[in-house]
Amino acid sequence: MKEVSFSKTIESSQDYVAMADPGDGEMAAVPVDRPQPTRRAPKRMLSDIPEPKTRSGYGGAISNLINSIVGAGIIGIPYAFREAGLIVGLFLLVLVSYLTDKSLRIIIEAARYHPKLKMVGVKTYEDLMQIPYGYYGSLFVQVNMFILAYGAMVAYMLIIKDTVPTMFGIENSGGKAVAERELVMVITSLLIMLPLALLRDMASLSFTSFLSVTADVILVIFIALYSPIGTSVSEAGGFWEVLGSNTINSRLFIGLGVISTAMACQHSAFIVSGSMQEKTSTAWSVVTKYSLLIALVLCSLLGTMGFLGFLDETQGNILNNFDPDTVAANGARGLLAITMFFTYPMESFVARHVVAKIFFNGDSEGDIVDEHGNTIPAGKWLFCIGRRELIVIFLYILALIPALFVDDLGPVLSITGSLGGSCVAYIGPGLVYLGVHGQSFIEYTDILLGKTPPSHTDPTIELPVVGDASATIQTHTQDAPFNPVSKPWWWWLLGFPIWRAIASAGALGMRHNLEALEEESPGCTTVPPSGEVIGPLTRDYYIAMFFIIFGVIAVLVGLVTNIYVQIENTFYTPH
Repeated sequence: MKEVSFSKTIESSQDYVAMADPGDGEMAAVPVDRPQPTRRAPKRMLSDIPEPKTRSGYGGAISNLINSIVGAGIIGIPYAFREAGLIVGLFLLVLVSYLTDKSLRIIIEAARYHPKLKMVGVKTYEDLMQIPYGYYGSLFVQVNMFILAYGAMVAYMLIIKDTVPTMFGIENSGGKAVAERELVMVITSLLIMLPLALLRDMASLSFTSFLSVTADVILVIFIALYSPIGTSVSEAGGFWEVLGSNTINSRLFIGLGVISTAMACQHSAFIVSGSMQEKTSTAWSVVTKYSLLIALVLCSLLGTMGFLGFLDETQGNILNNFDPDTVAANGARGLLAITMFFTYPMESFVARHVVAKIFFNGDSEGDIVDEHGNTIPAGKWLFCIGRRELIVIFLYILALIPALFVDDLGPVLSITGSLGGSCVAYIGPGLVYLGVHGQSFIEYTDILLGKTPPSHTDPTIELPVVGDASATIQTHTQDAPFNPVSKPWWWWLLGFPIWRAIASAGALGMRHNLEALEEESPGCTTVPPSGEVIGPLTRDYYIAMFFIIFGVIAVLVGLVTNIYVQIENTFYTPH
């Protein structure tokens, strides 16, 4: 009987019938030639993210990243300076800007230029964390990405409720006025925010992001020109008196939370970088540096001018401090509304991505694959509502509900930044670096302890060079002989037992998960990578340690301070 071959993608669904073979009289099962149903692509360890159809250049990527950075947080920077103190607030803003730039490069370089991950195709932050730390590493990133994005979405709607109704003369005076303000928020968000959030690719937002950044620049100019700095500073005893009494305040971690919310954009890093036409480490470095520099300048100017204008009376939304009846103030509110309308989709993209990852392995479209490997768009309800649309609408309603009942923007920004922002922006990148470079870090600490120097070349170890895929470094395996020594005092003081434990867990996870990926896609981890390769640097080990320490302190102290302040505000009764 003639042998029949079958396509692997449809073998499980092939129909068979029994037929007599005239040659030997035996019954044999032969396939029936019937139309075969389509089926989904097999689930992969890493997210199955479709490539964007629209690409952005430097300008578009910078605009998108700045828009993701400043967002609602920029309007809360004066409030952050009030809580932290002007001098400490400025210091924290510069520090967080540097850490943000560094962390953005850490996670993208680890995913795309690490010699063991370059061919794997890591497309998301949570996948990058999953390779060294498994499911719980991925879950850690996803949960905190969602907290950060969702908190920002709620904040944007709160700002719309604060600004747009005021422009139309609707005061926040209770009763009917409150209902009118909420109705304006619902209508405007439905007409502008939701349609933009329904777009497929972030690169499609390049133009709206440019408009949003332009509005931010003009808004900063307005605050600088119209903030009553001279009057407030004079009444407070002069500039040096204000500076002396506002150097550092007890609620500095509340201010840090707001600043972290304003600057956090790691959750958008893969989406923005993935939309770029030129995907090199140099191009990404240019985008991050210019984006963070512009964001730092804007936040510094707005924060300083806004705080000095109102000092202890500074509100979470600085525009609420201005007279609602002036044309200039309402113009500024219009600019802020534009920023919020055009920034909300950025956070919705991130929240959508997390939901799709948790429930659909990263596939927000729901497309199907036929027996020939061709992608067929999934059907849509009423010709326009598919999986992506349902996710976006669900997230919109989820953000709208608390926005209808909450009025104070400051705590929303601070709590979101203290928890989600600190985990995504500081702890996550630190863990990523020590995890993906775990074996190299272990060998580095062995050398610090005076153990046996490298004895042979391991071609699979991380390469401490850029752009040379053929280079190797001398190293040794975990099985090499060691010279045992007692641990010096600095080993314990600097927490090296903790860092080595983290690196060991990462090295073990890398080994196991890369083996699994190799079985899934042969050659993705064993074929030597070509092109640009970036390995570990000694100074970056210590930067990663600082990231983790700084992030843990920001989470714990930030949450405790916020809880204490909320309790104090709830139960304190002025005499």
